[in-house]
Amino acid sequence: MKRTADIERETKETQIRVSLKLDGQGKTEISSGIPFFDHMLTLFTVHGFFDLILYAKGDLEVDFHHTVEDVGLVLGQAVAEAIGERKGIRRYGHAVTPMDDALAAVTVDLSNRPFLVYHAPEPAISEIGLSPSLVKEFFRALANRAGMNLHINVSYGENEHHVIESIFKAFGRALDQASALDERIAGVRSSKGVL
Repeated sequence: MKRTADIERETKETQIRVSLKLDGQGKTEISSGIPFFDHMLTLFTVHGFFDLILYAKGDLEVDFHHTVEDVGLVLGQAVAEAIGERKGIRRYGHAVTPMDDALAAVTVDLSNRPFLVYHAPEPAISEIGLSPSLVKEFFRALANRAGMNLHINVSYGENEHHVIESIFKAFGRALDQASALDERIAGVRSSKGVL
């Protein structure tokens, strides 16, 4: 079982290349043209013990939306391809992660039934260039393409950088749990026998 994926996507708005290894060491090579987004993706990778190479070029002169959403689509597709038929995986993962004043809980079900629940405070004016609403669009695209049921709940947080950082760290940890192999699971972890 290779548990890796290499995905490329090119549109009139973005060109994206992703190489993902689920059973990695947290090695990264990330360049999206959005430094704060690169930082968040690095945190996701390090805390999930994934190896990720990601290059994205988008129409940032328009705004960040196309690039961030399309990275979510491509990364979600890479997750789906890397876990394959979902045999032997734990399926569920949950992590609660603090970052100073912020606390995020992320729960993942690799059910092949995409759904996003997202509760996080949104400041009136974003000071970091990557608004929390755009972070939500990233996770919606990723969950849809990965076939992932994803719940993100931020209990509290005043600093938007800390809020978003706690989300990405918790997501990495939860996805690591959900995608991990468990020798007790012969097929898929479902009473139906399929996901």
